[in-house]
Amino acid sequence: MPYELFLALRYLGGRRGGRRTVQVTALAAVVGIACGVAALIIALALANGFRDELRTKILRGTAHLTLLRADHRPITGWQPLVTQMRGVEGVVEVAATIYDGALLSGRDGGAAYAVMRGVDPQAARAVAEIRRTLIAGSIEPLLRRATLDETLDDTGSKRQPSPTDIKPSEITGQNNSQTANRKIAEDEEHVFGAAAMDESLNAPPIDVVIGAELAARAGLDRVGDEGLLITGERMPEPPGLAPRARRVRVAGIFRSGLYDYDATWVYVSLGAAARGGDAASEPEASALSVEVADIYATDAVAARVRRVVGDRWTIVDWREANRPLFAALELERRTVALIITLIMIVAALSSTTTLVLLVVERRGDIAILGAMGARARGVMLIFVAEGAVIGLCGALAGVA
Repeated sequence: MPYELFLALRYLGGRRGGRRTVQVTALAAVVGIACGVAALIIALALANGFRDELRTKILRGTAHLTLLRADHRPITGWQPLVTQMRGVEGVVEVAATIYDGALLSGRDGGAAYAVMRGVDPQAARAVAEIRRTLIAGSIEPLLRRATLDETLDDTGSKRQPSPTDIKPSEITGQNNSQTANRKIAEDEEHVFGAAAMDESLNAPPIDVVIGAELAARAGLDRVGDEGLLITGERMPEPPGLAPRARRVRVAGIFRSGLYDYDATWVYVSLGAAARGGDAASEPEASALSVEVADIYATDAVAARVRRVVGDRWTIVDWREANRPLFAALELERRTVALIITLIMIVAALSSTTTLVLLVVERRGDIAILGAMGARARGVMLIFVAEGAVIGLCGALAGVA
């Protein structure tokens, strides 16, 4: 063992004249460094874990890449384009999606703003994410390609609802289905008049999966509850939007862990969400959602998709869509790291104080070592080794 390290360990562990000042100061330095290292590790772990968990929850409802028309018009004839993009390297899945603002109302006058999202039953990953977050009910009613079958009879005419369409047991707070229909009719007539009321009552309810917070606010917090979903429909003459009210039935309730999703989102089948009508074979879409194999390679995949679709499309990746949130998280992580670094600097100054005390206490020993032929560099290494031992012990204690 080099004599520098040997003397450093003796100086840290030994006594001189019964005084323990240096030992206590060294122990305080070790504890300070250990606390600083532990705080740094814990803070960064919490910040990174929170960011990763939030990213996971966001990606449950946000596509890795979202394609929008540059003129912001609805997307028609999207099936050939979807087929082309599925062949792009790095693309796992492409599906059409509909987003539309709506008003959802339920029993007891409850109402809340909602975002209606049309889900393609063929989008396996999107369907799997919805299934993963369900806390009640099922998504299966949305997956059945039965919207047209439920709306039309065998002759192709619109089928009138029968008493079996709505089970009394599925309507909370009502004695029978007639009472429930009358309540819905009153709500619709109050808002839109008799025409909208008659149209909505003649159509069977649309199965939906809604967020838990939205369900509580709208008074639709039980599977089987029925309410109204009011959206806007484009009218050719005069140009503009007209209100469109549709009956909905809660097929499931989900909780994603993100309040914005749980408080606003309503999942419906793609065909039911289309403004063009439930029987549309290929409804208009608001966007095309692209899932990629590597979420950190979206820039490269977006460039390849751009070569396929051309410049008439706007491509937004998941990081750009949530840029303010992730920028705030990154700023928070850096701020925490800076604060913890300052704590470690204070601990390092404590270690420096310990070394100064050692030098002052061992002035006689330093003189003896010089008389014995020790070089100044060797004497300096003794105290450098002491500082290294203090720092190493503190770091190991903090990691442990």
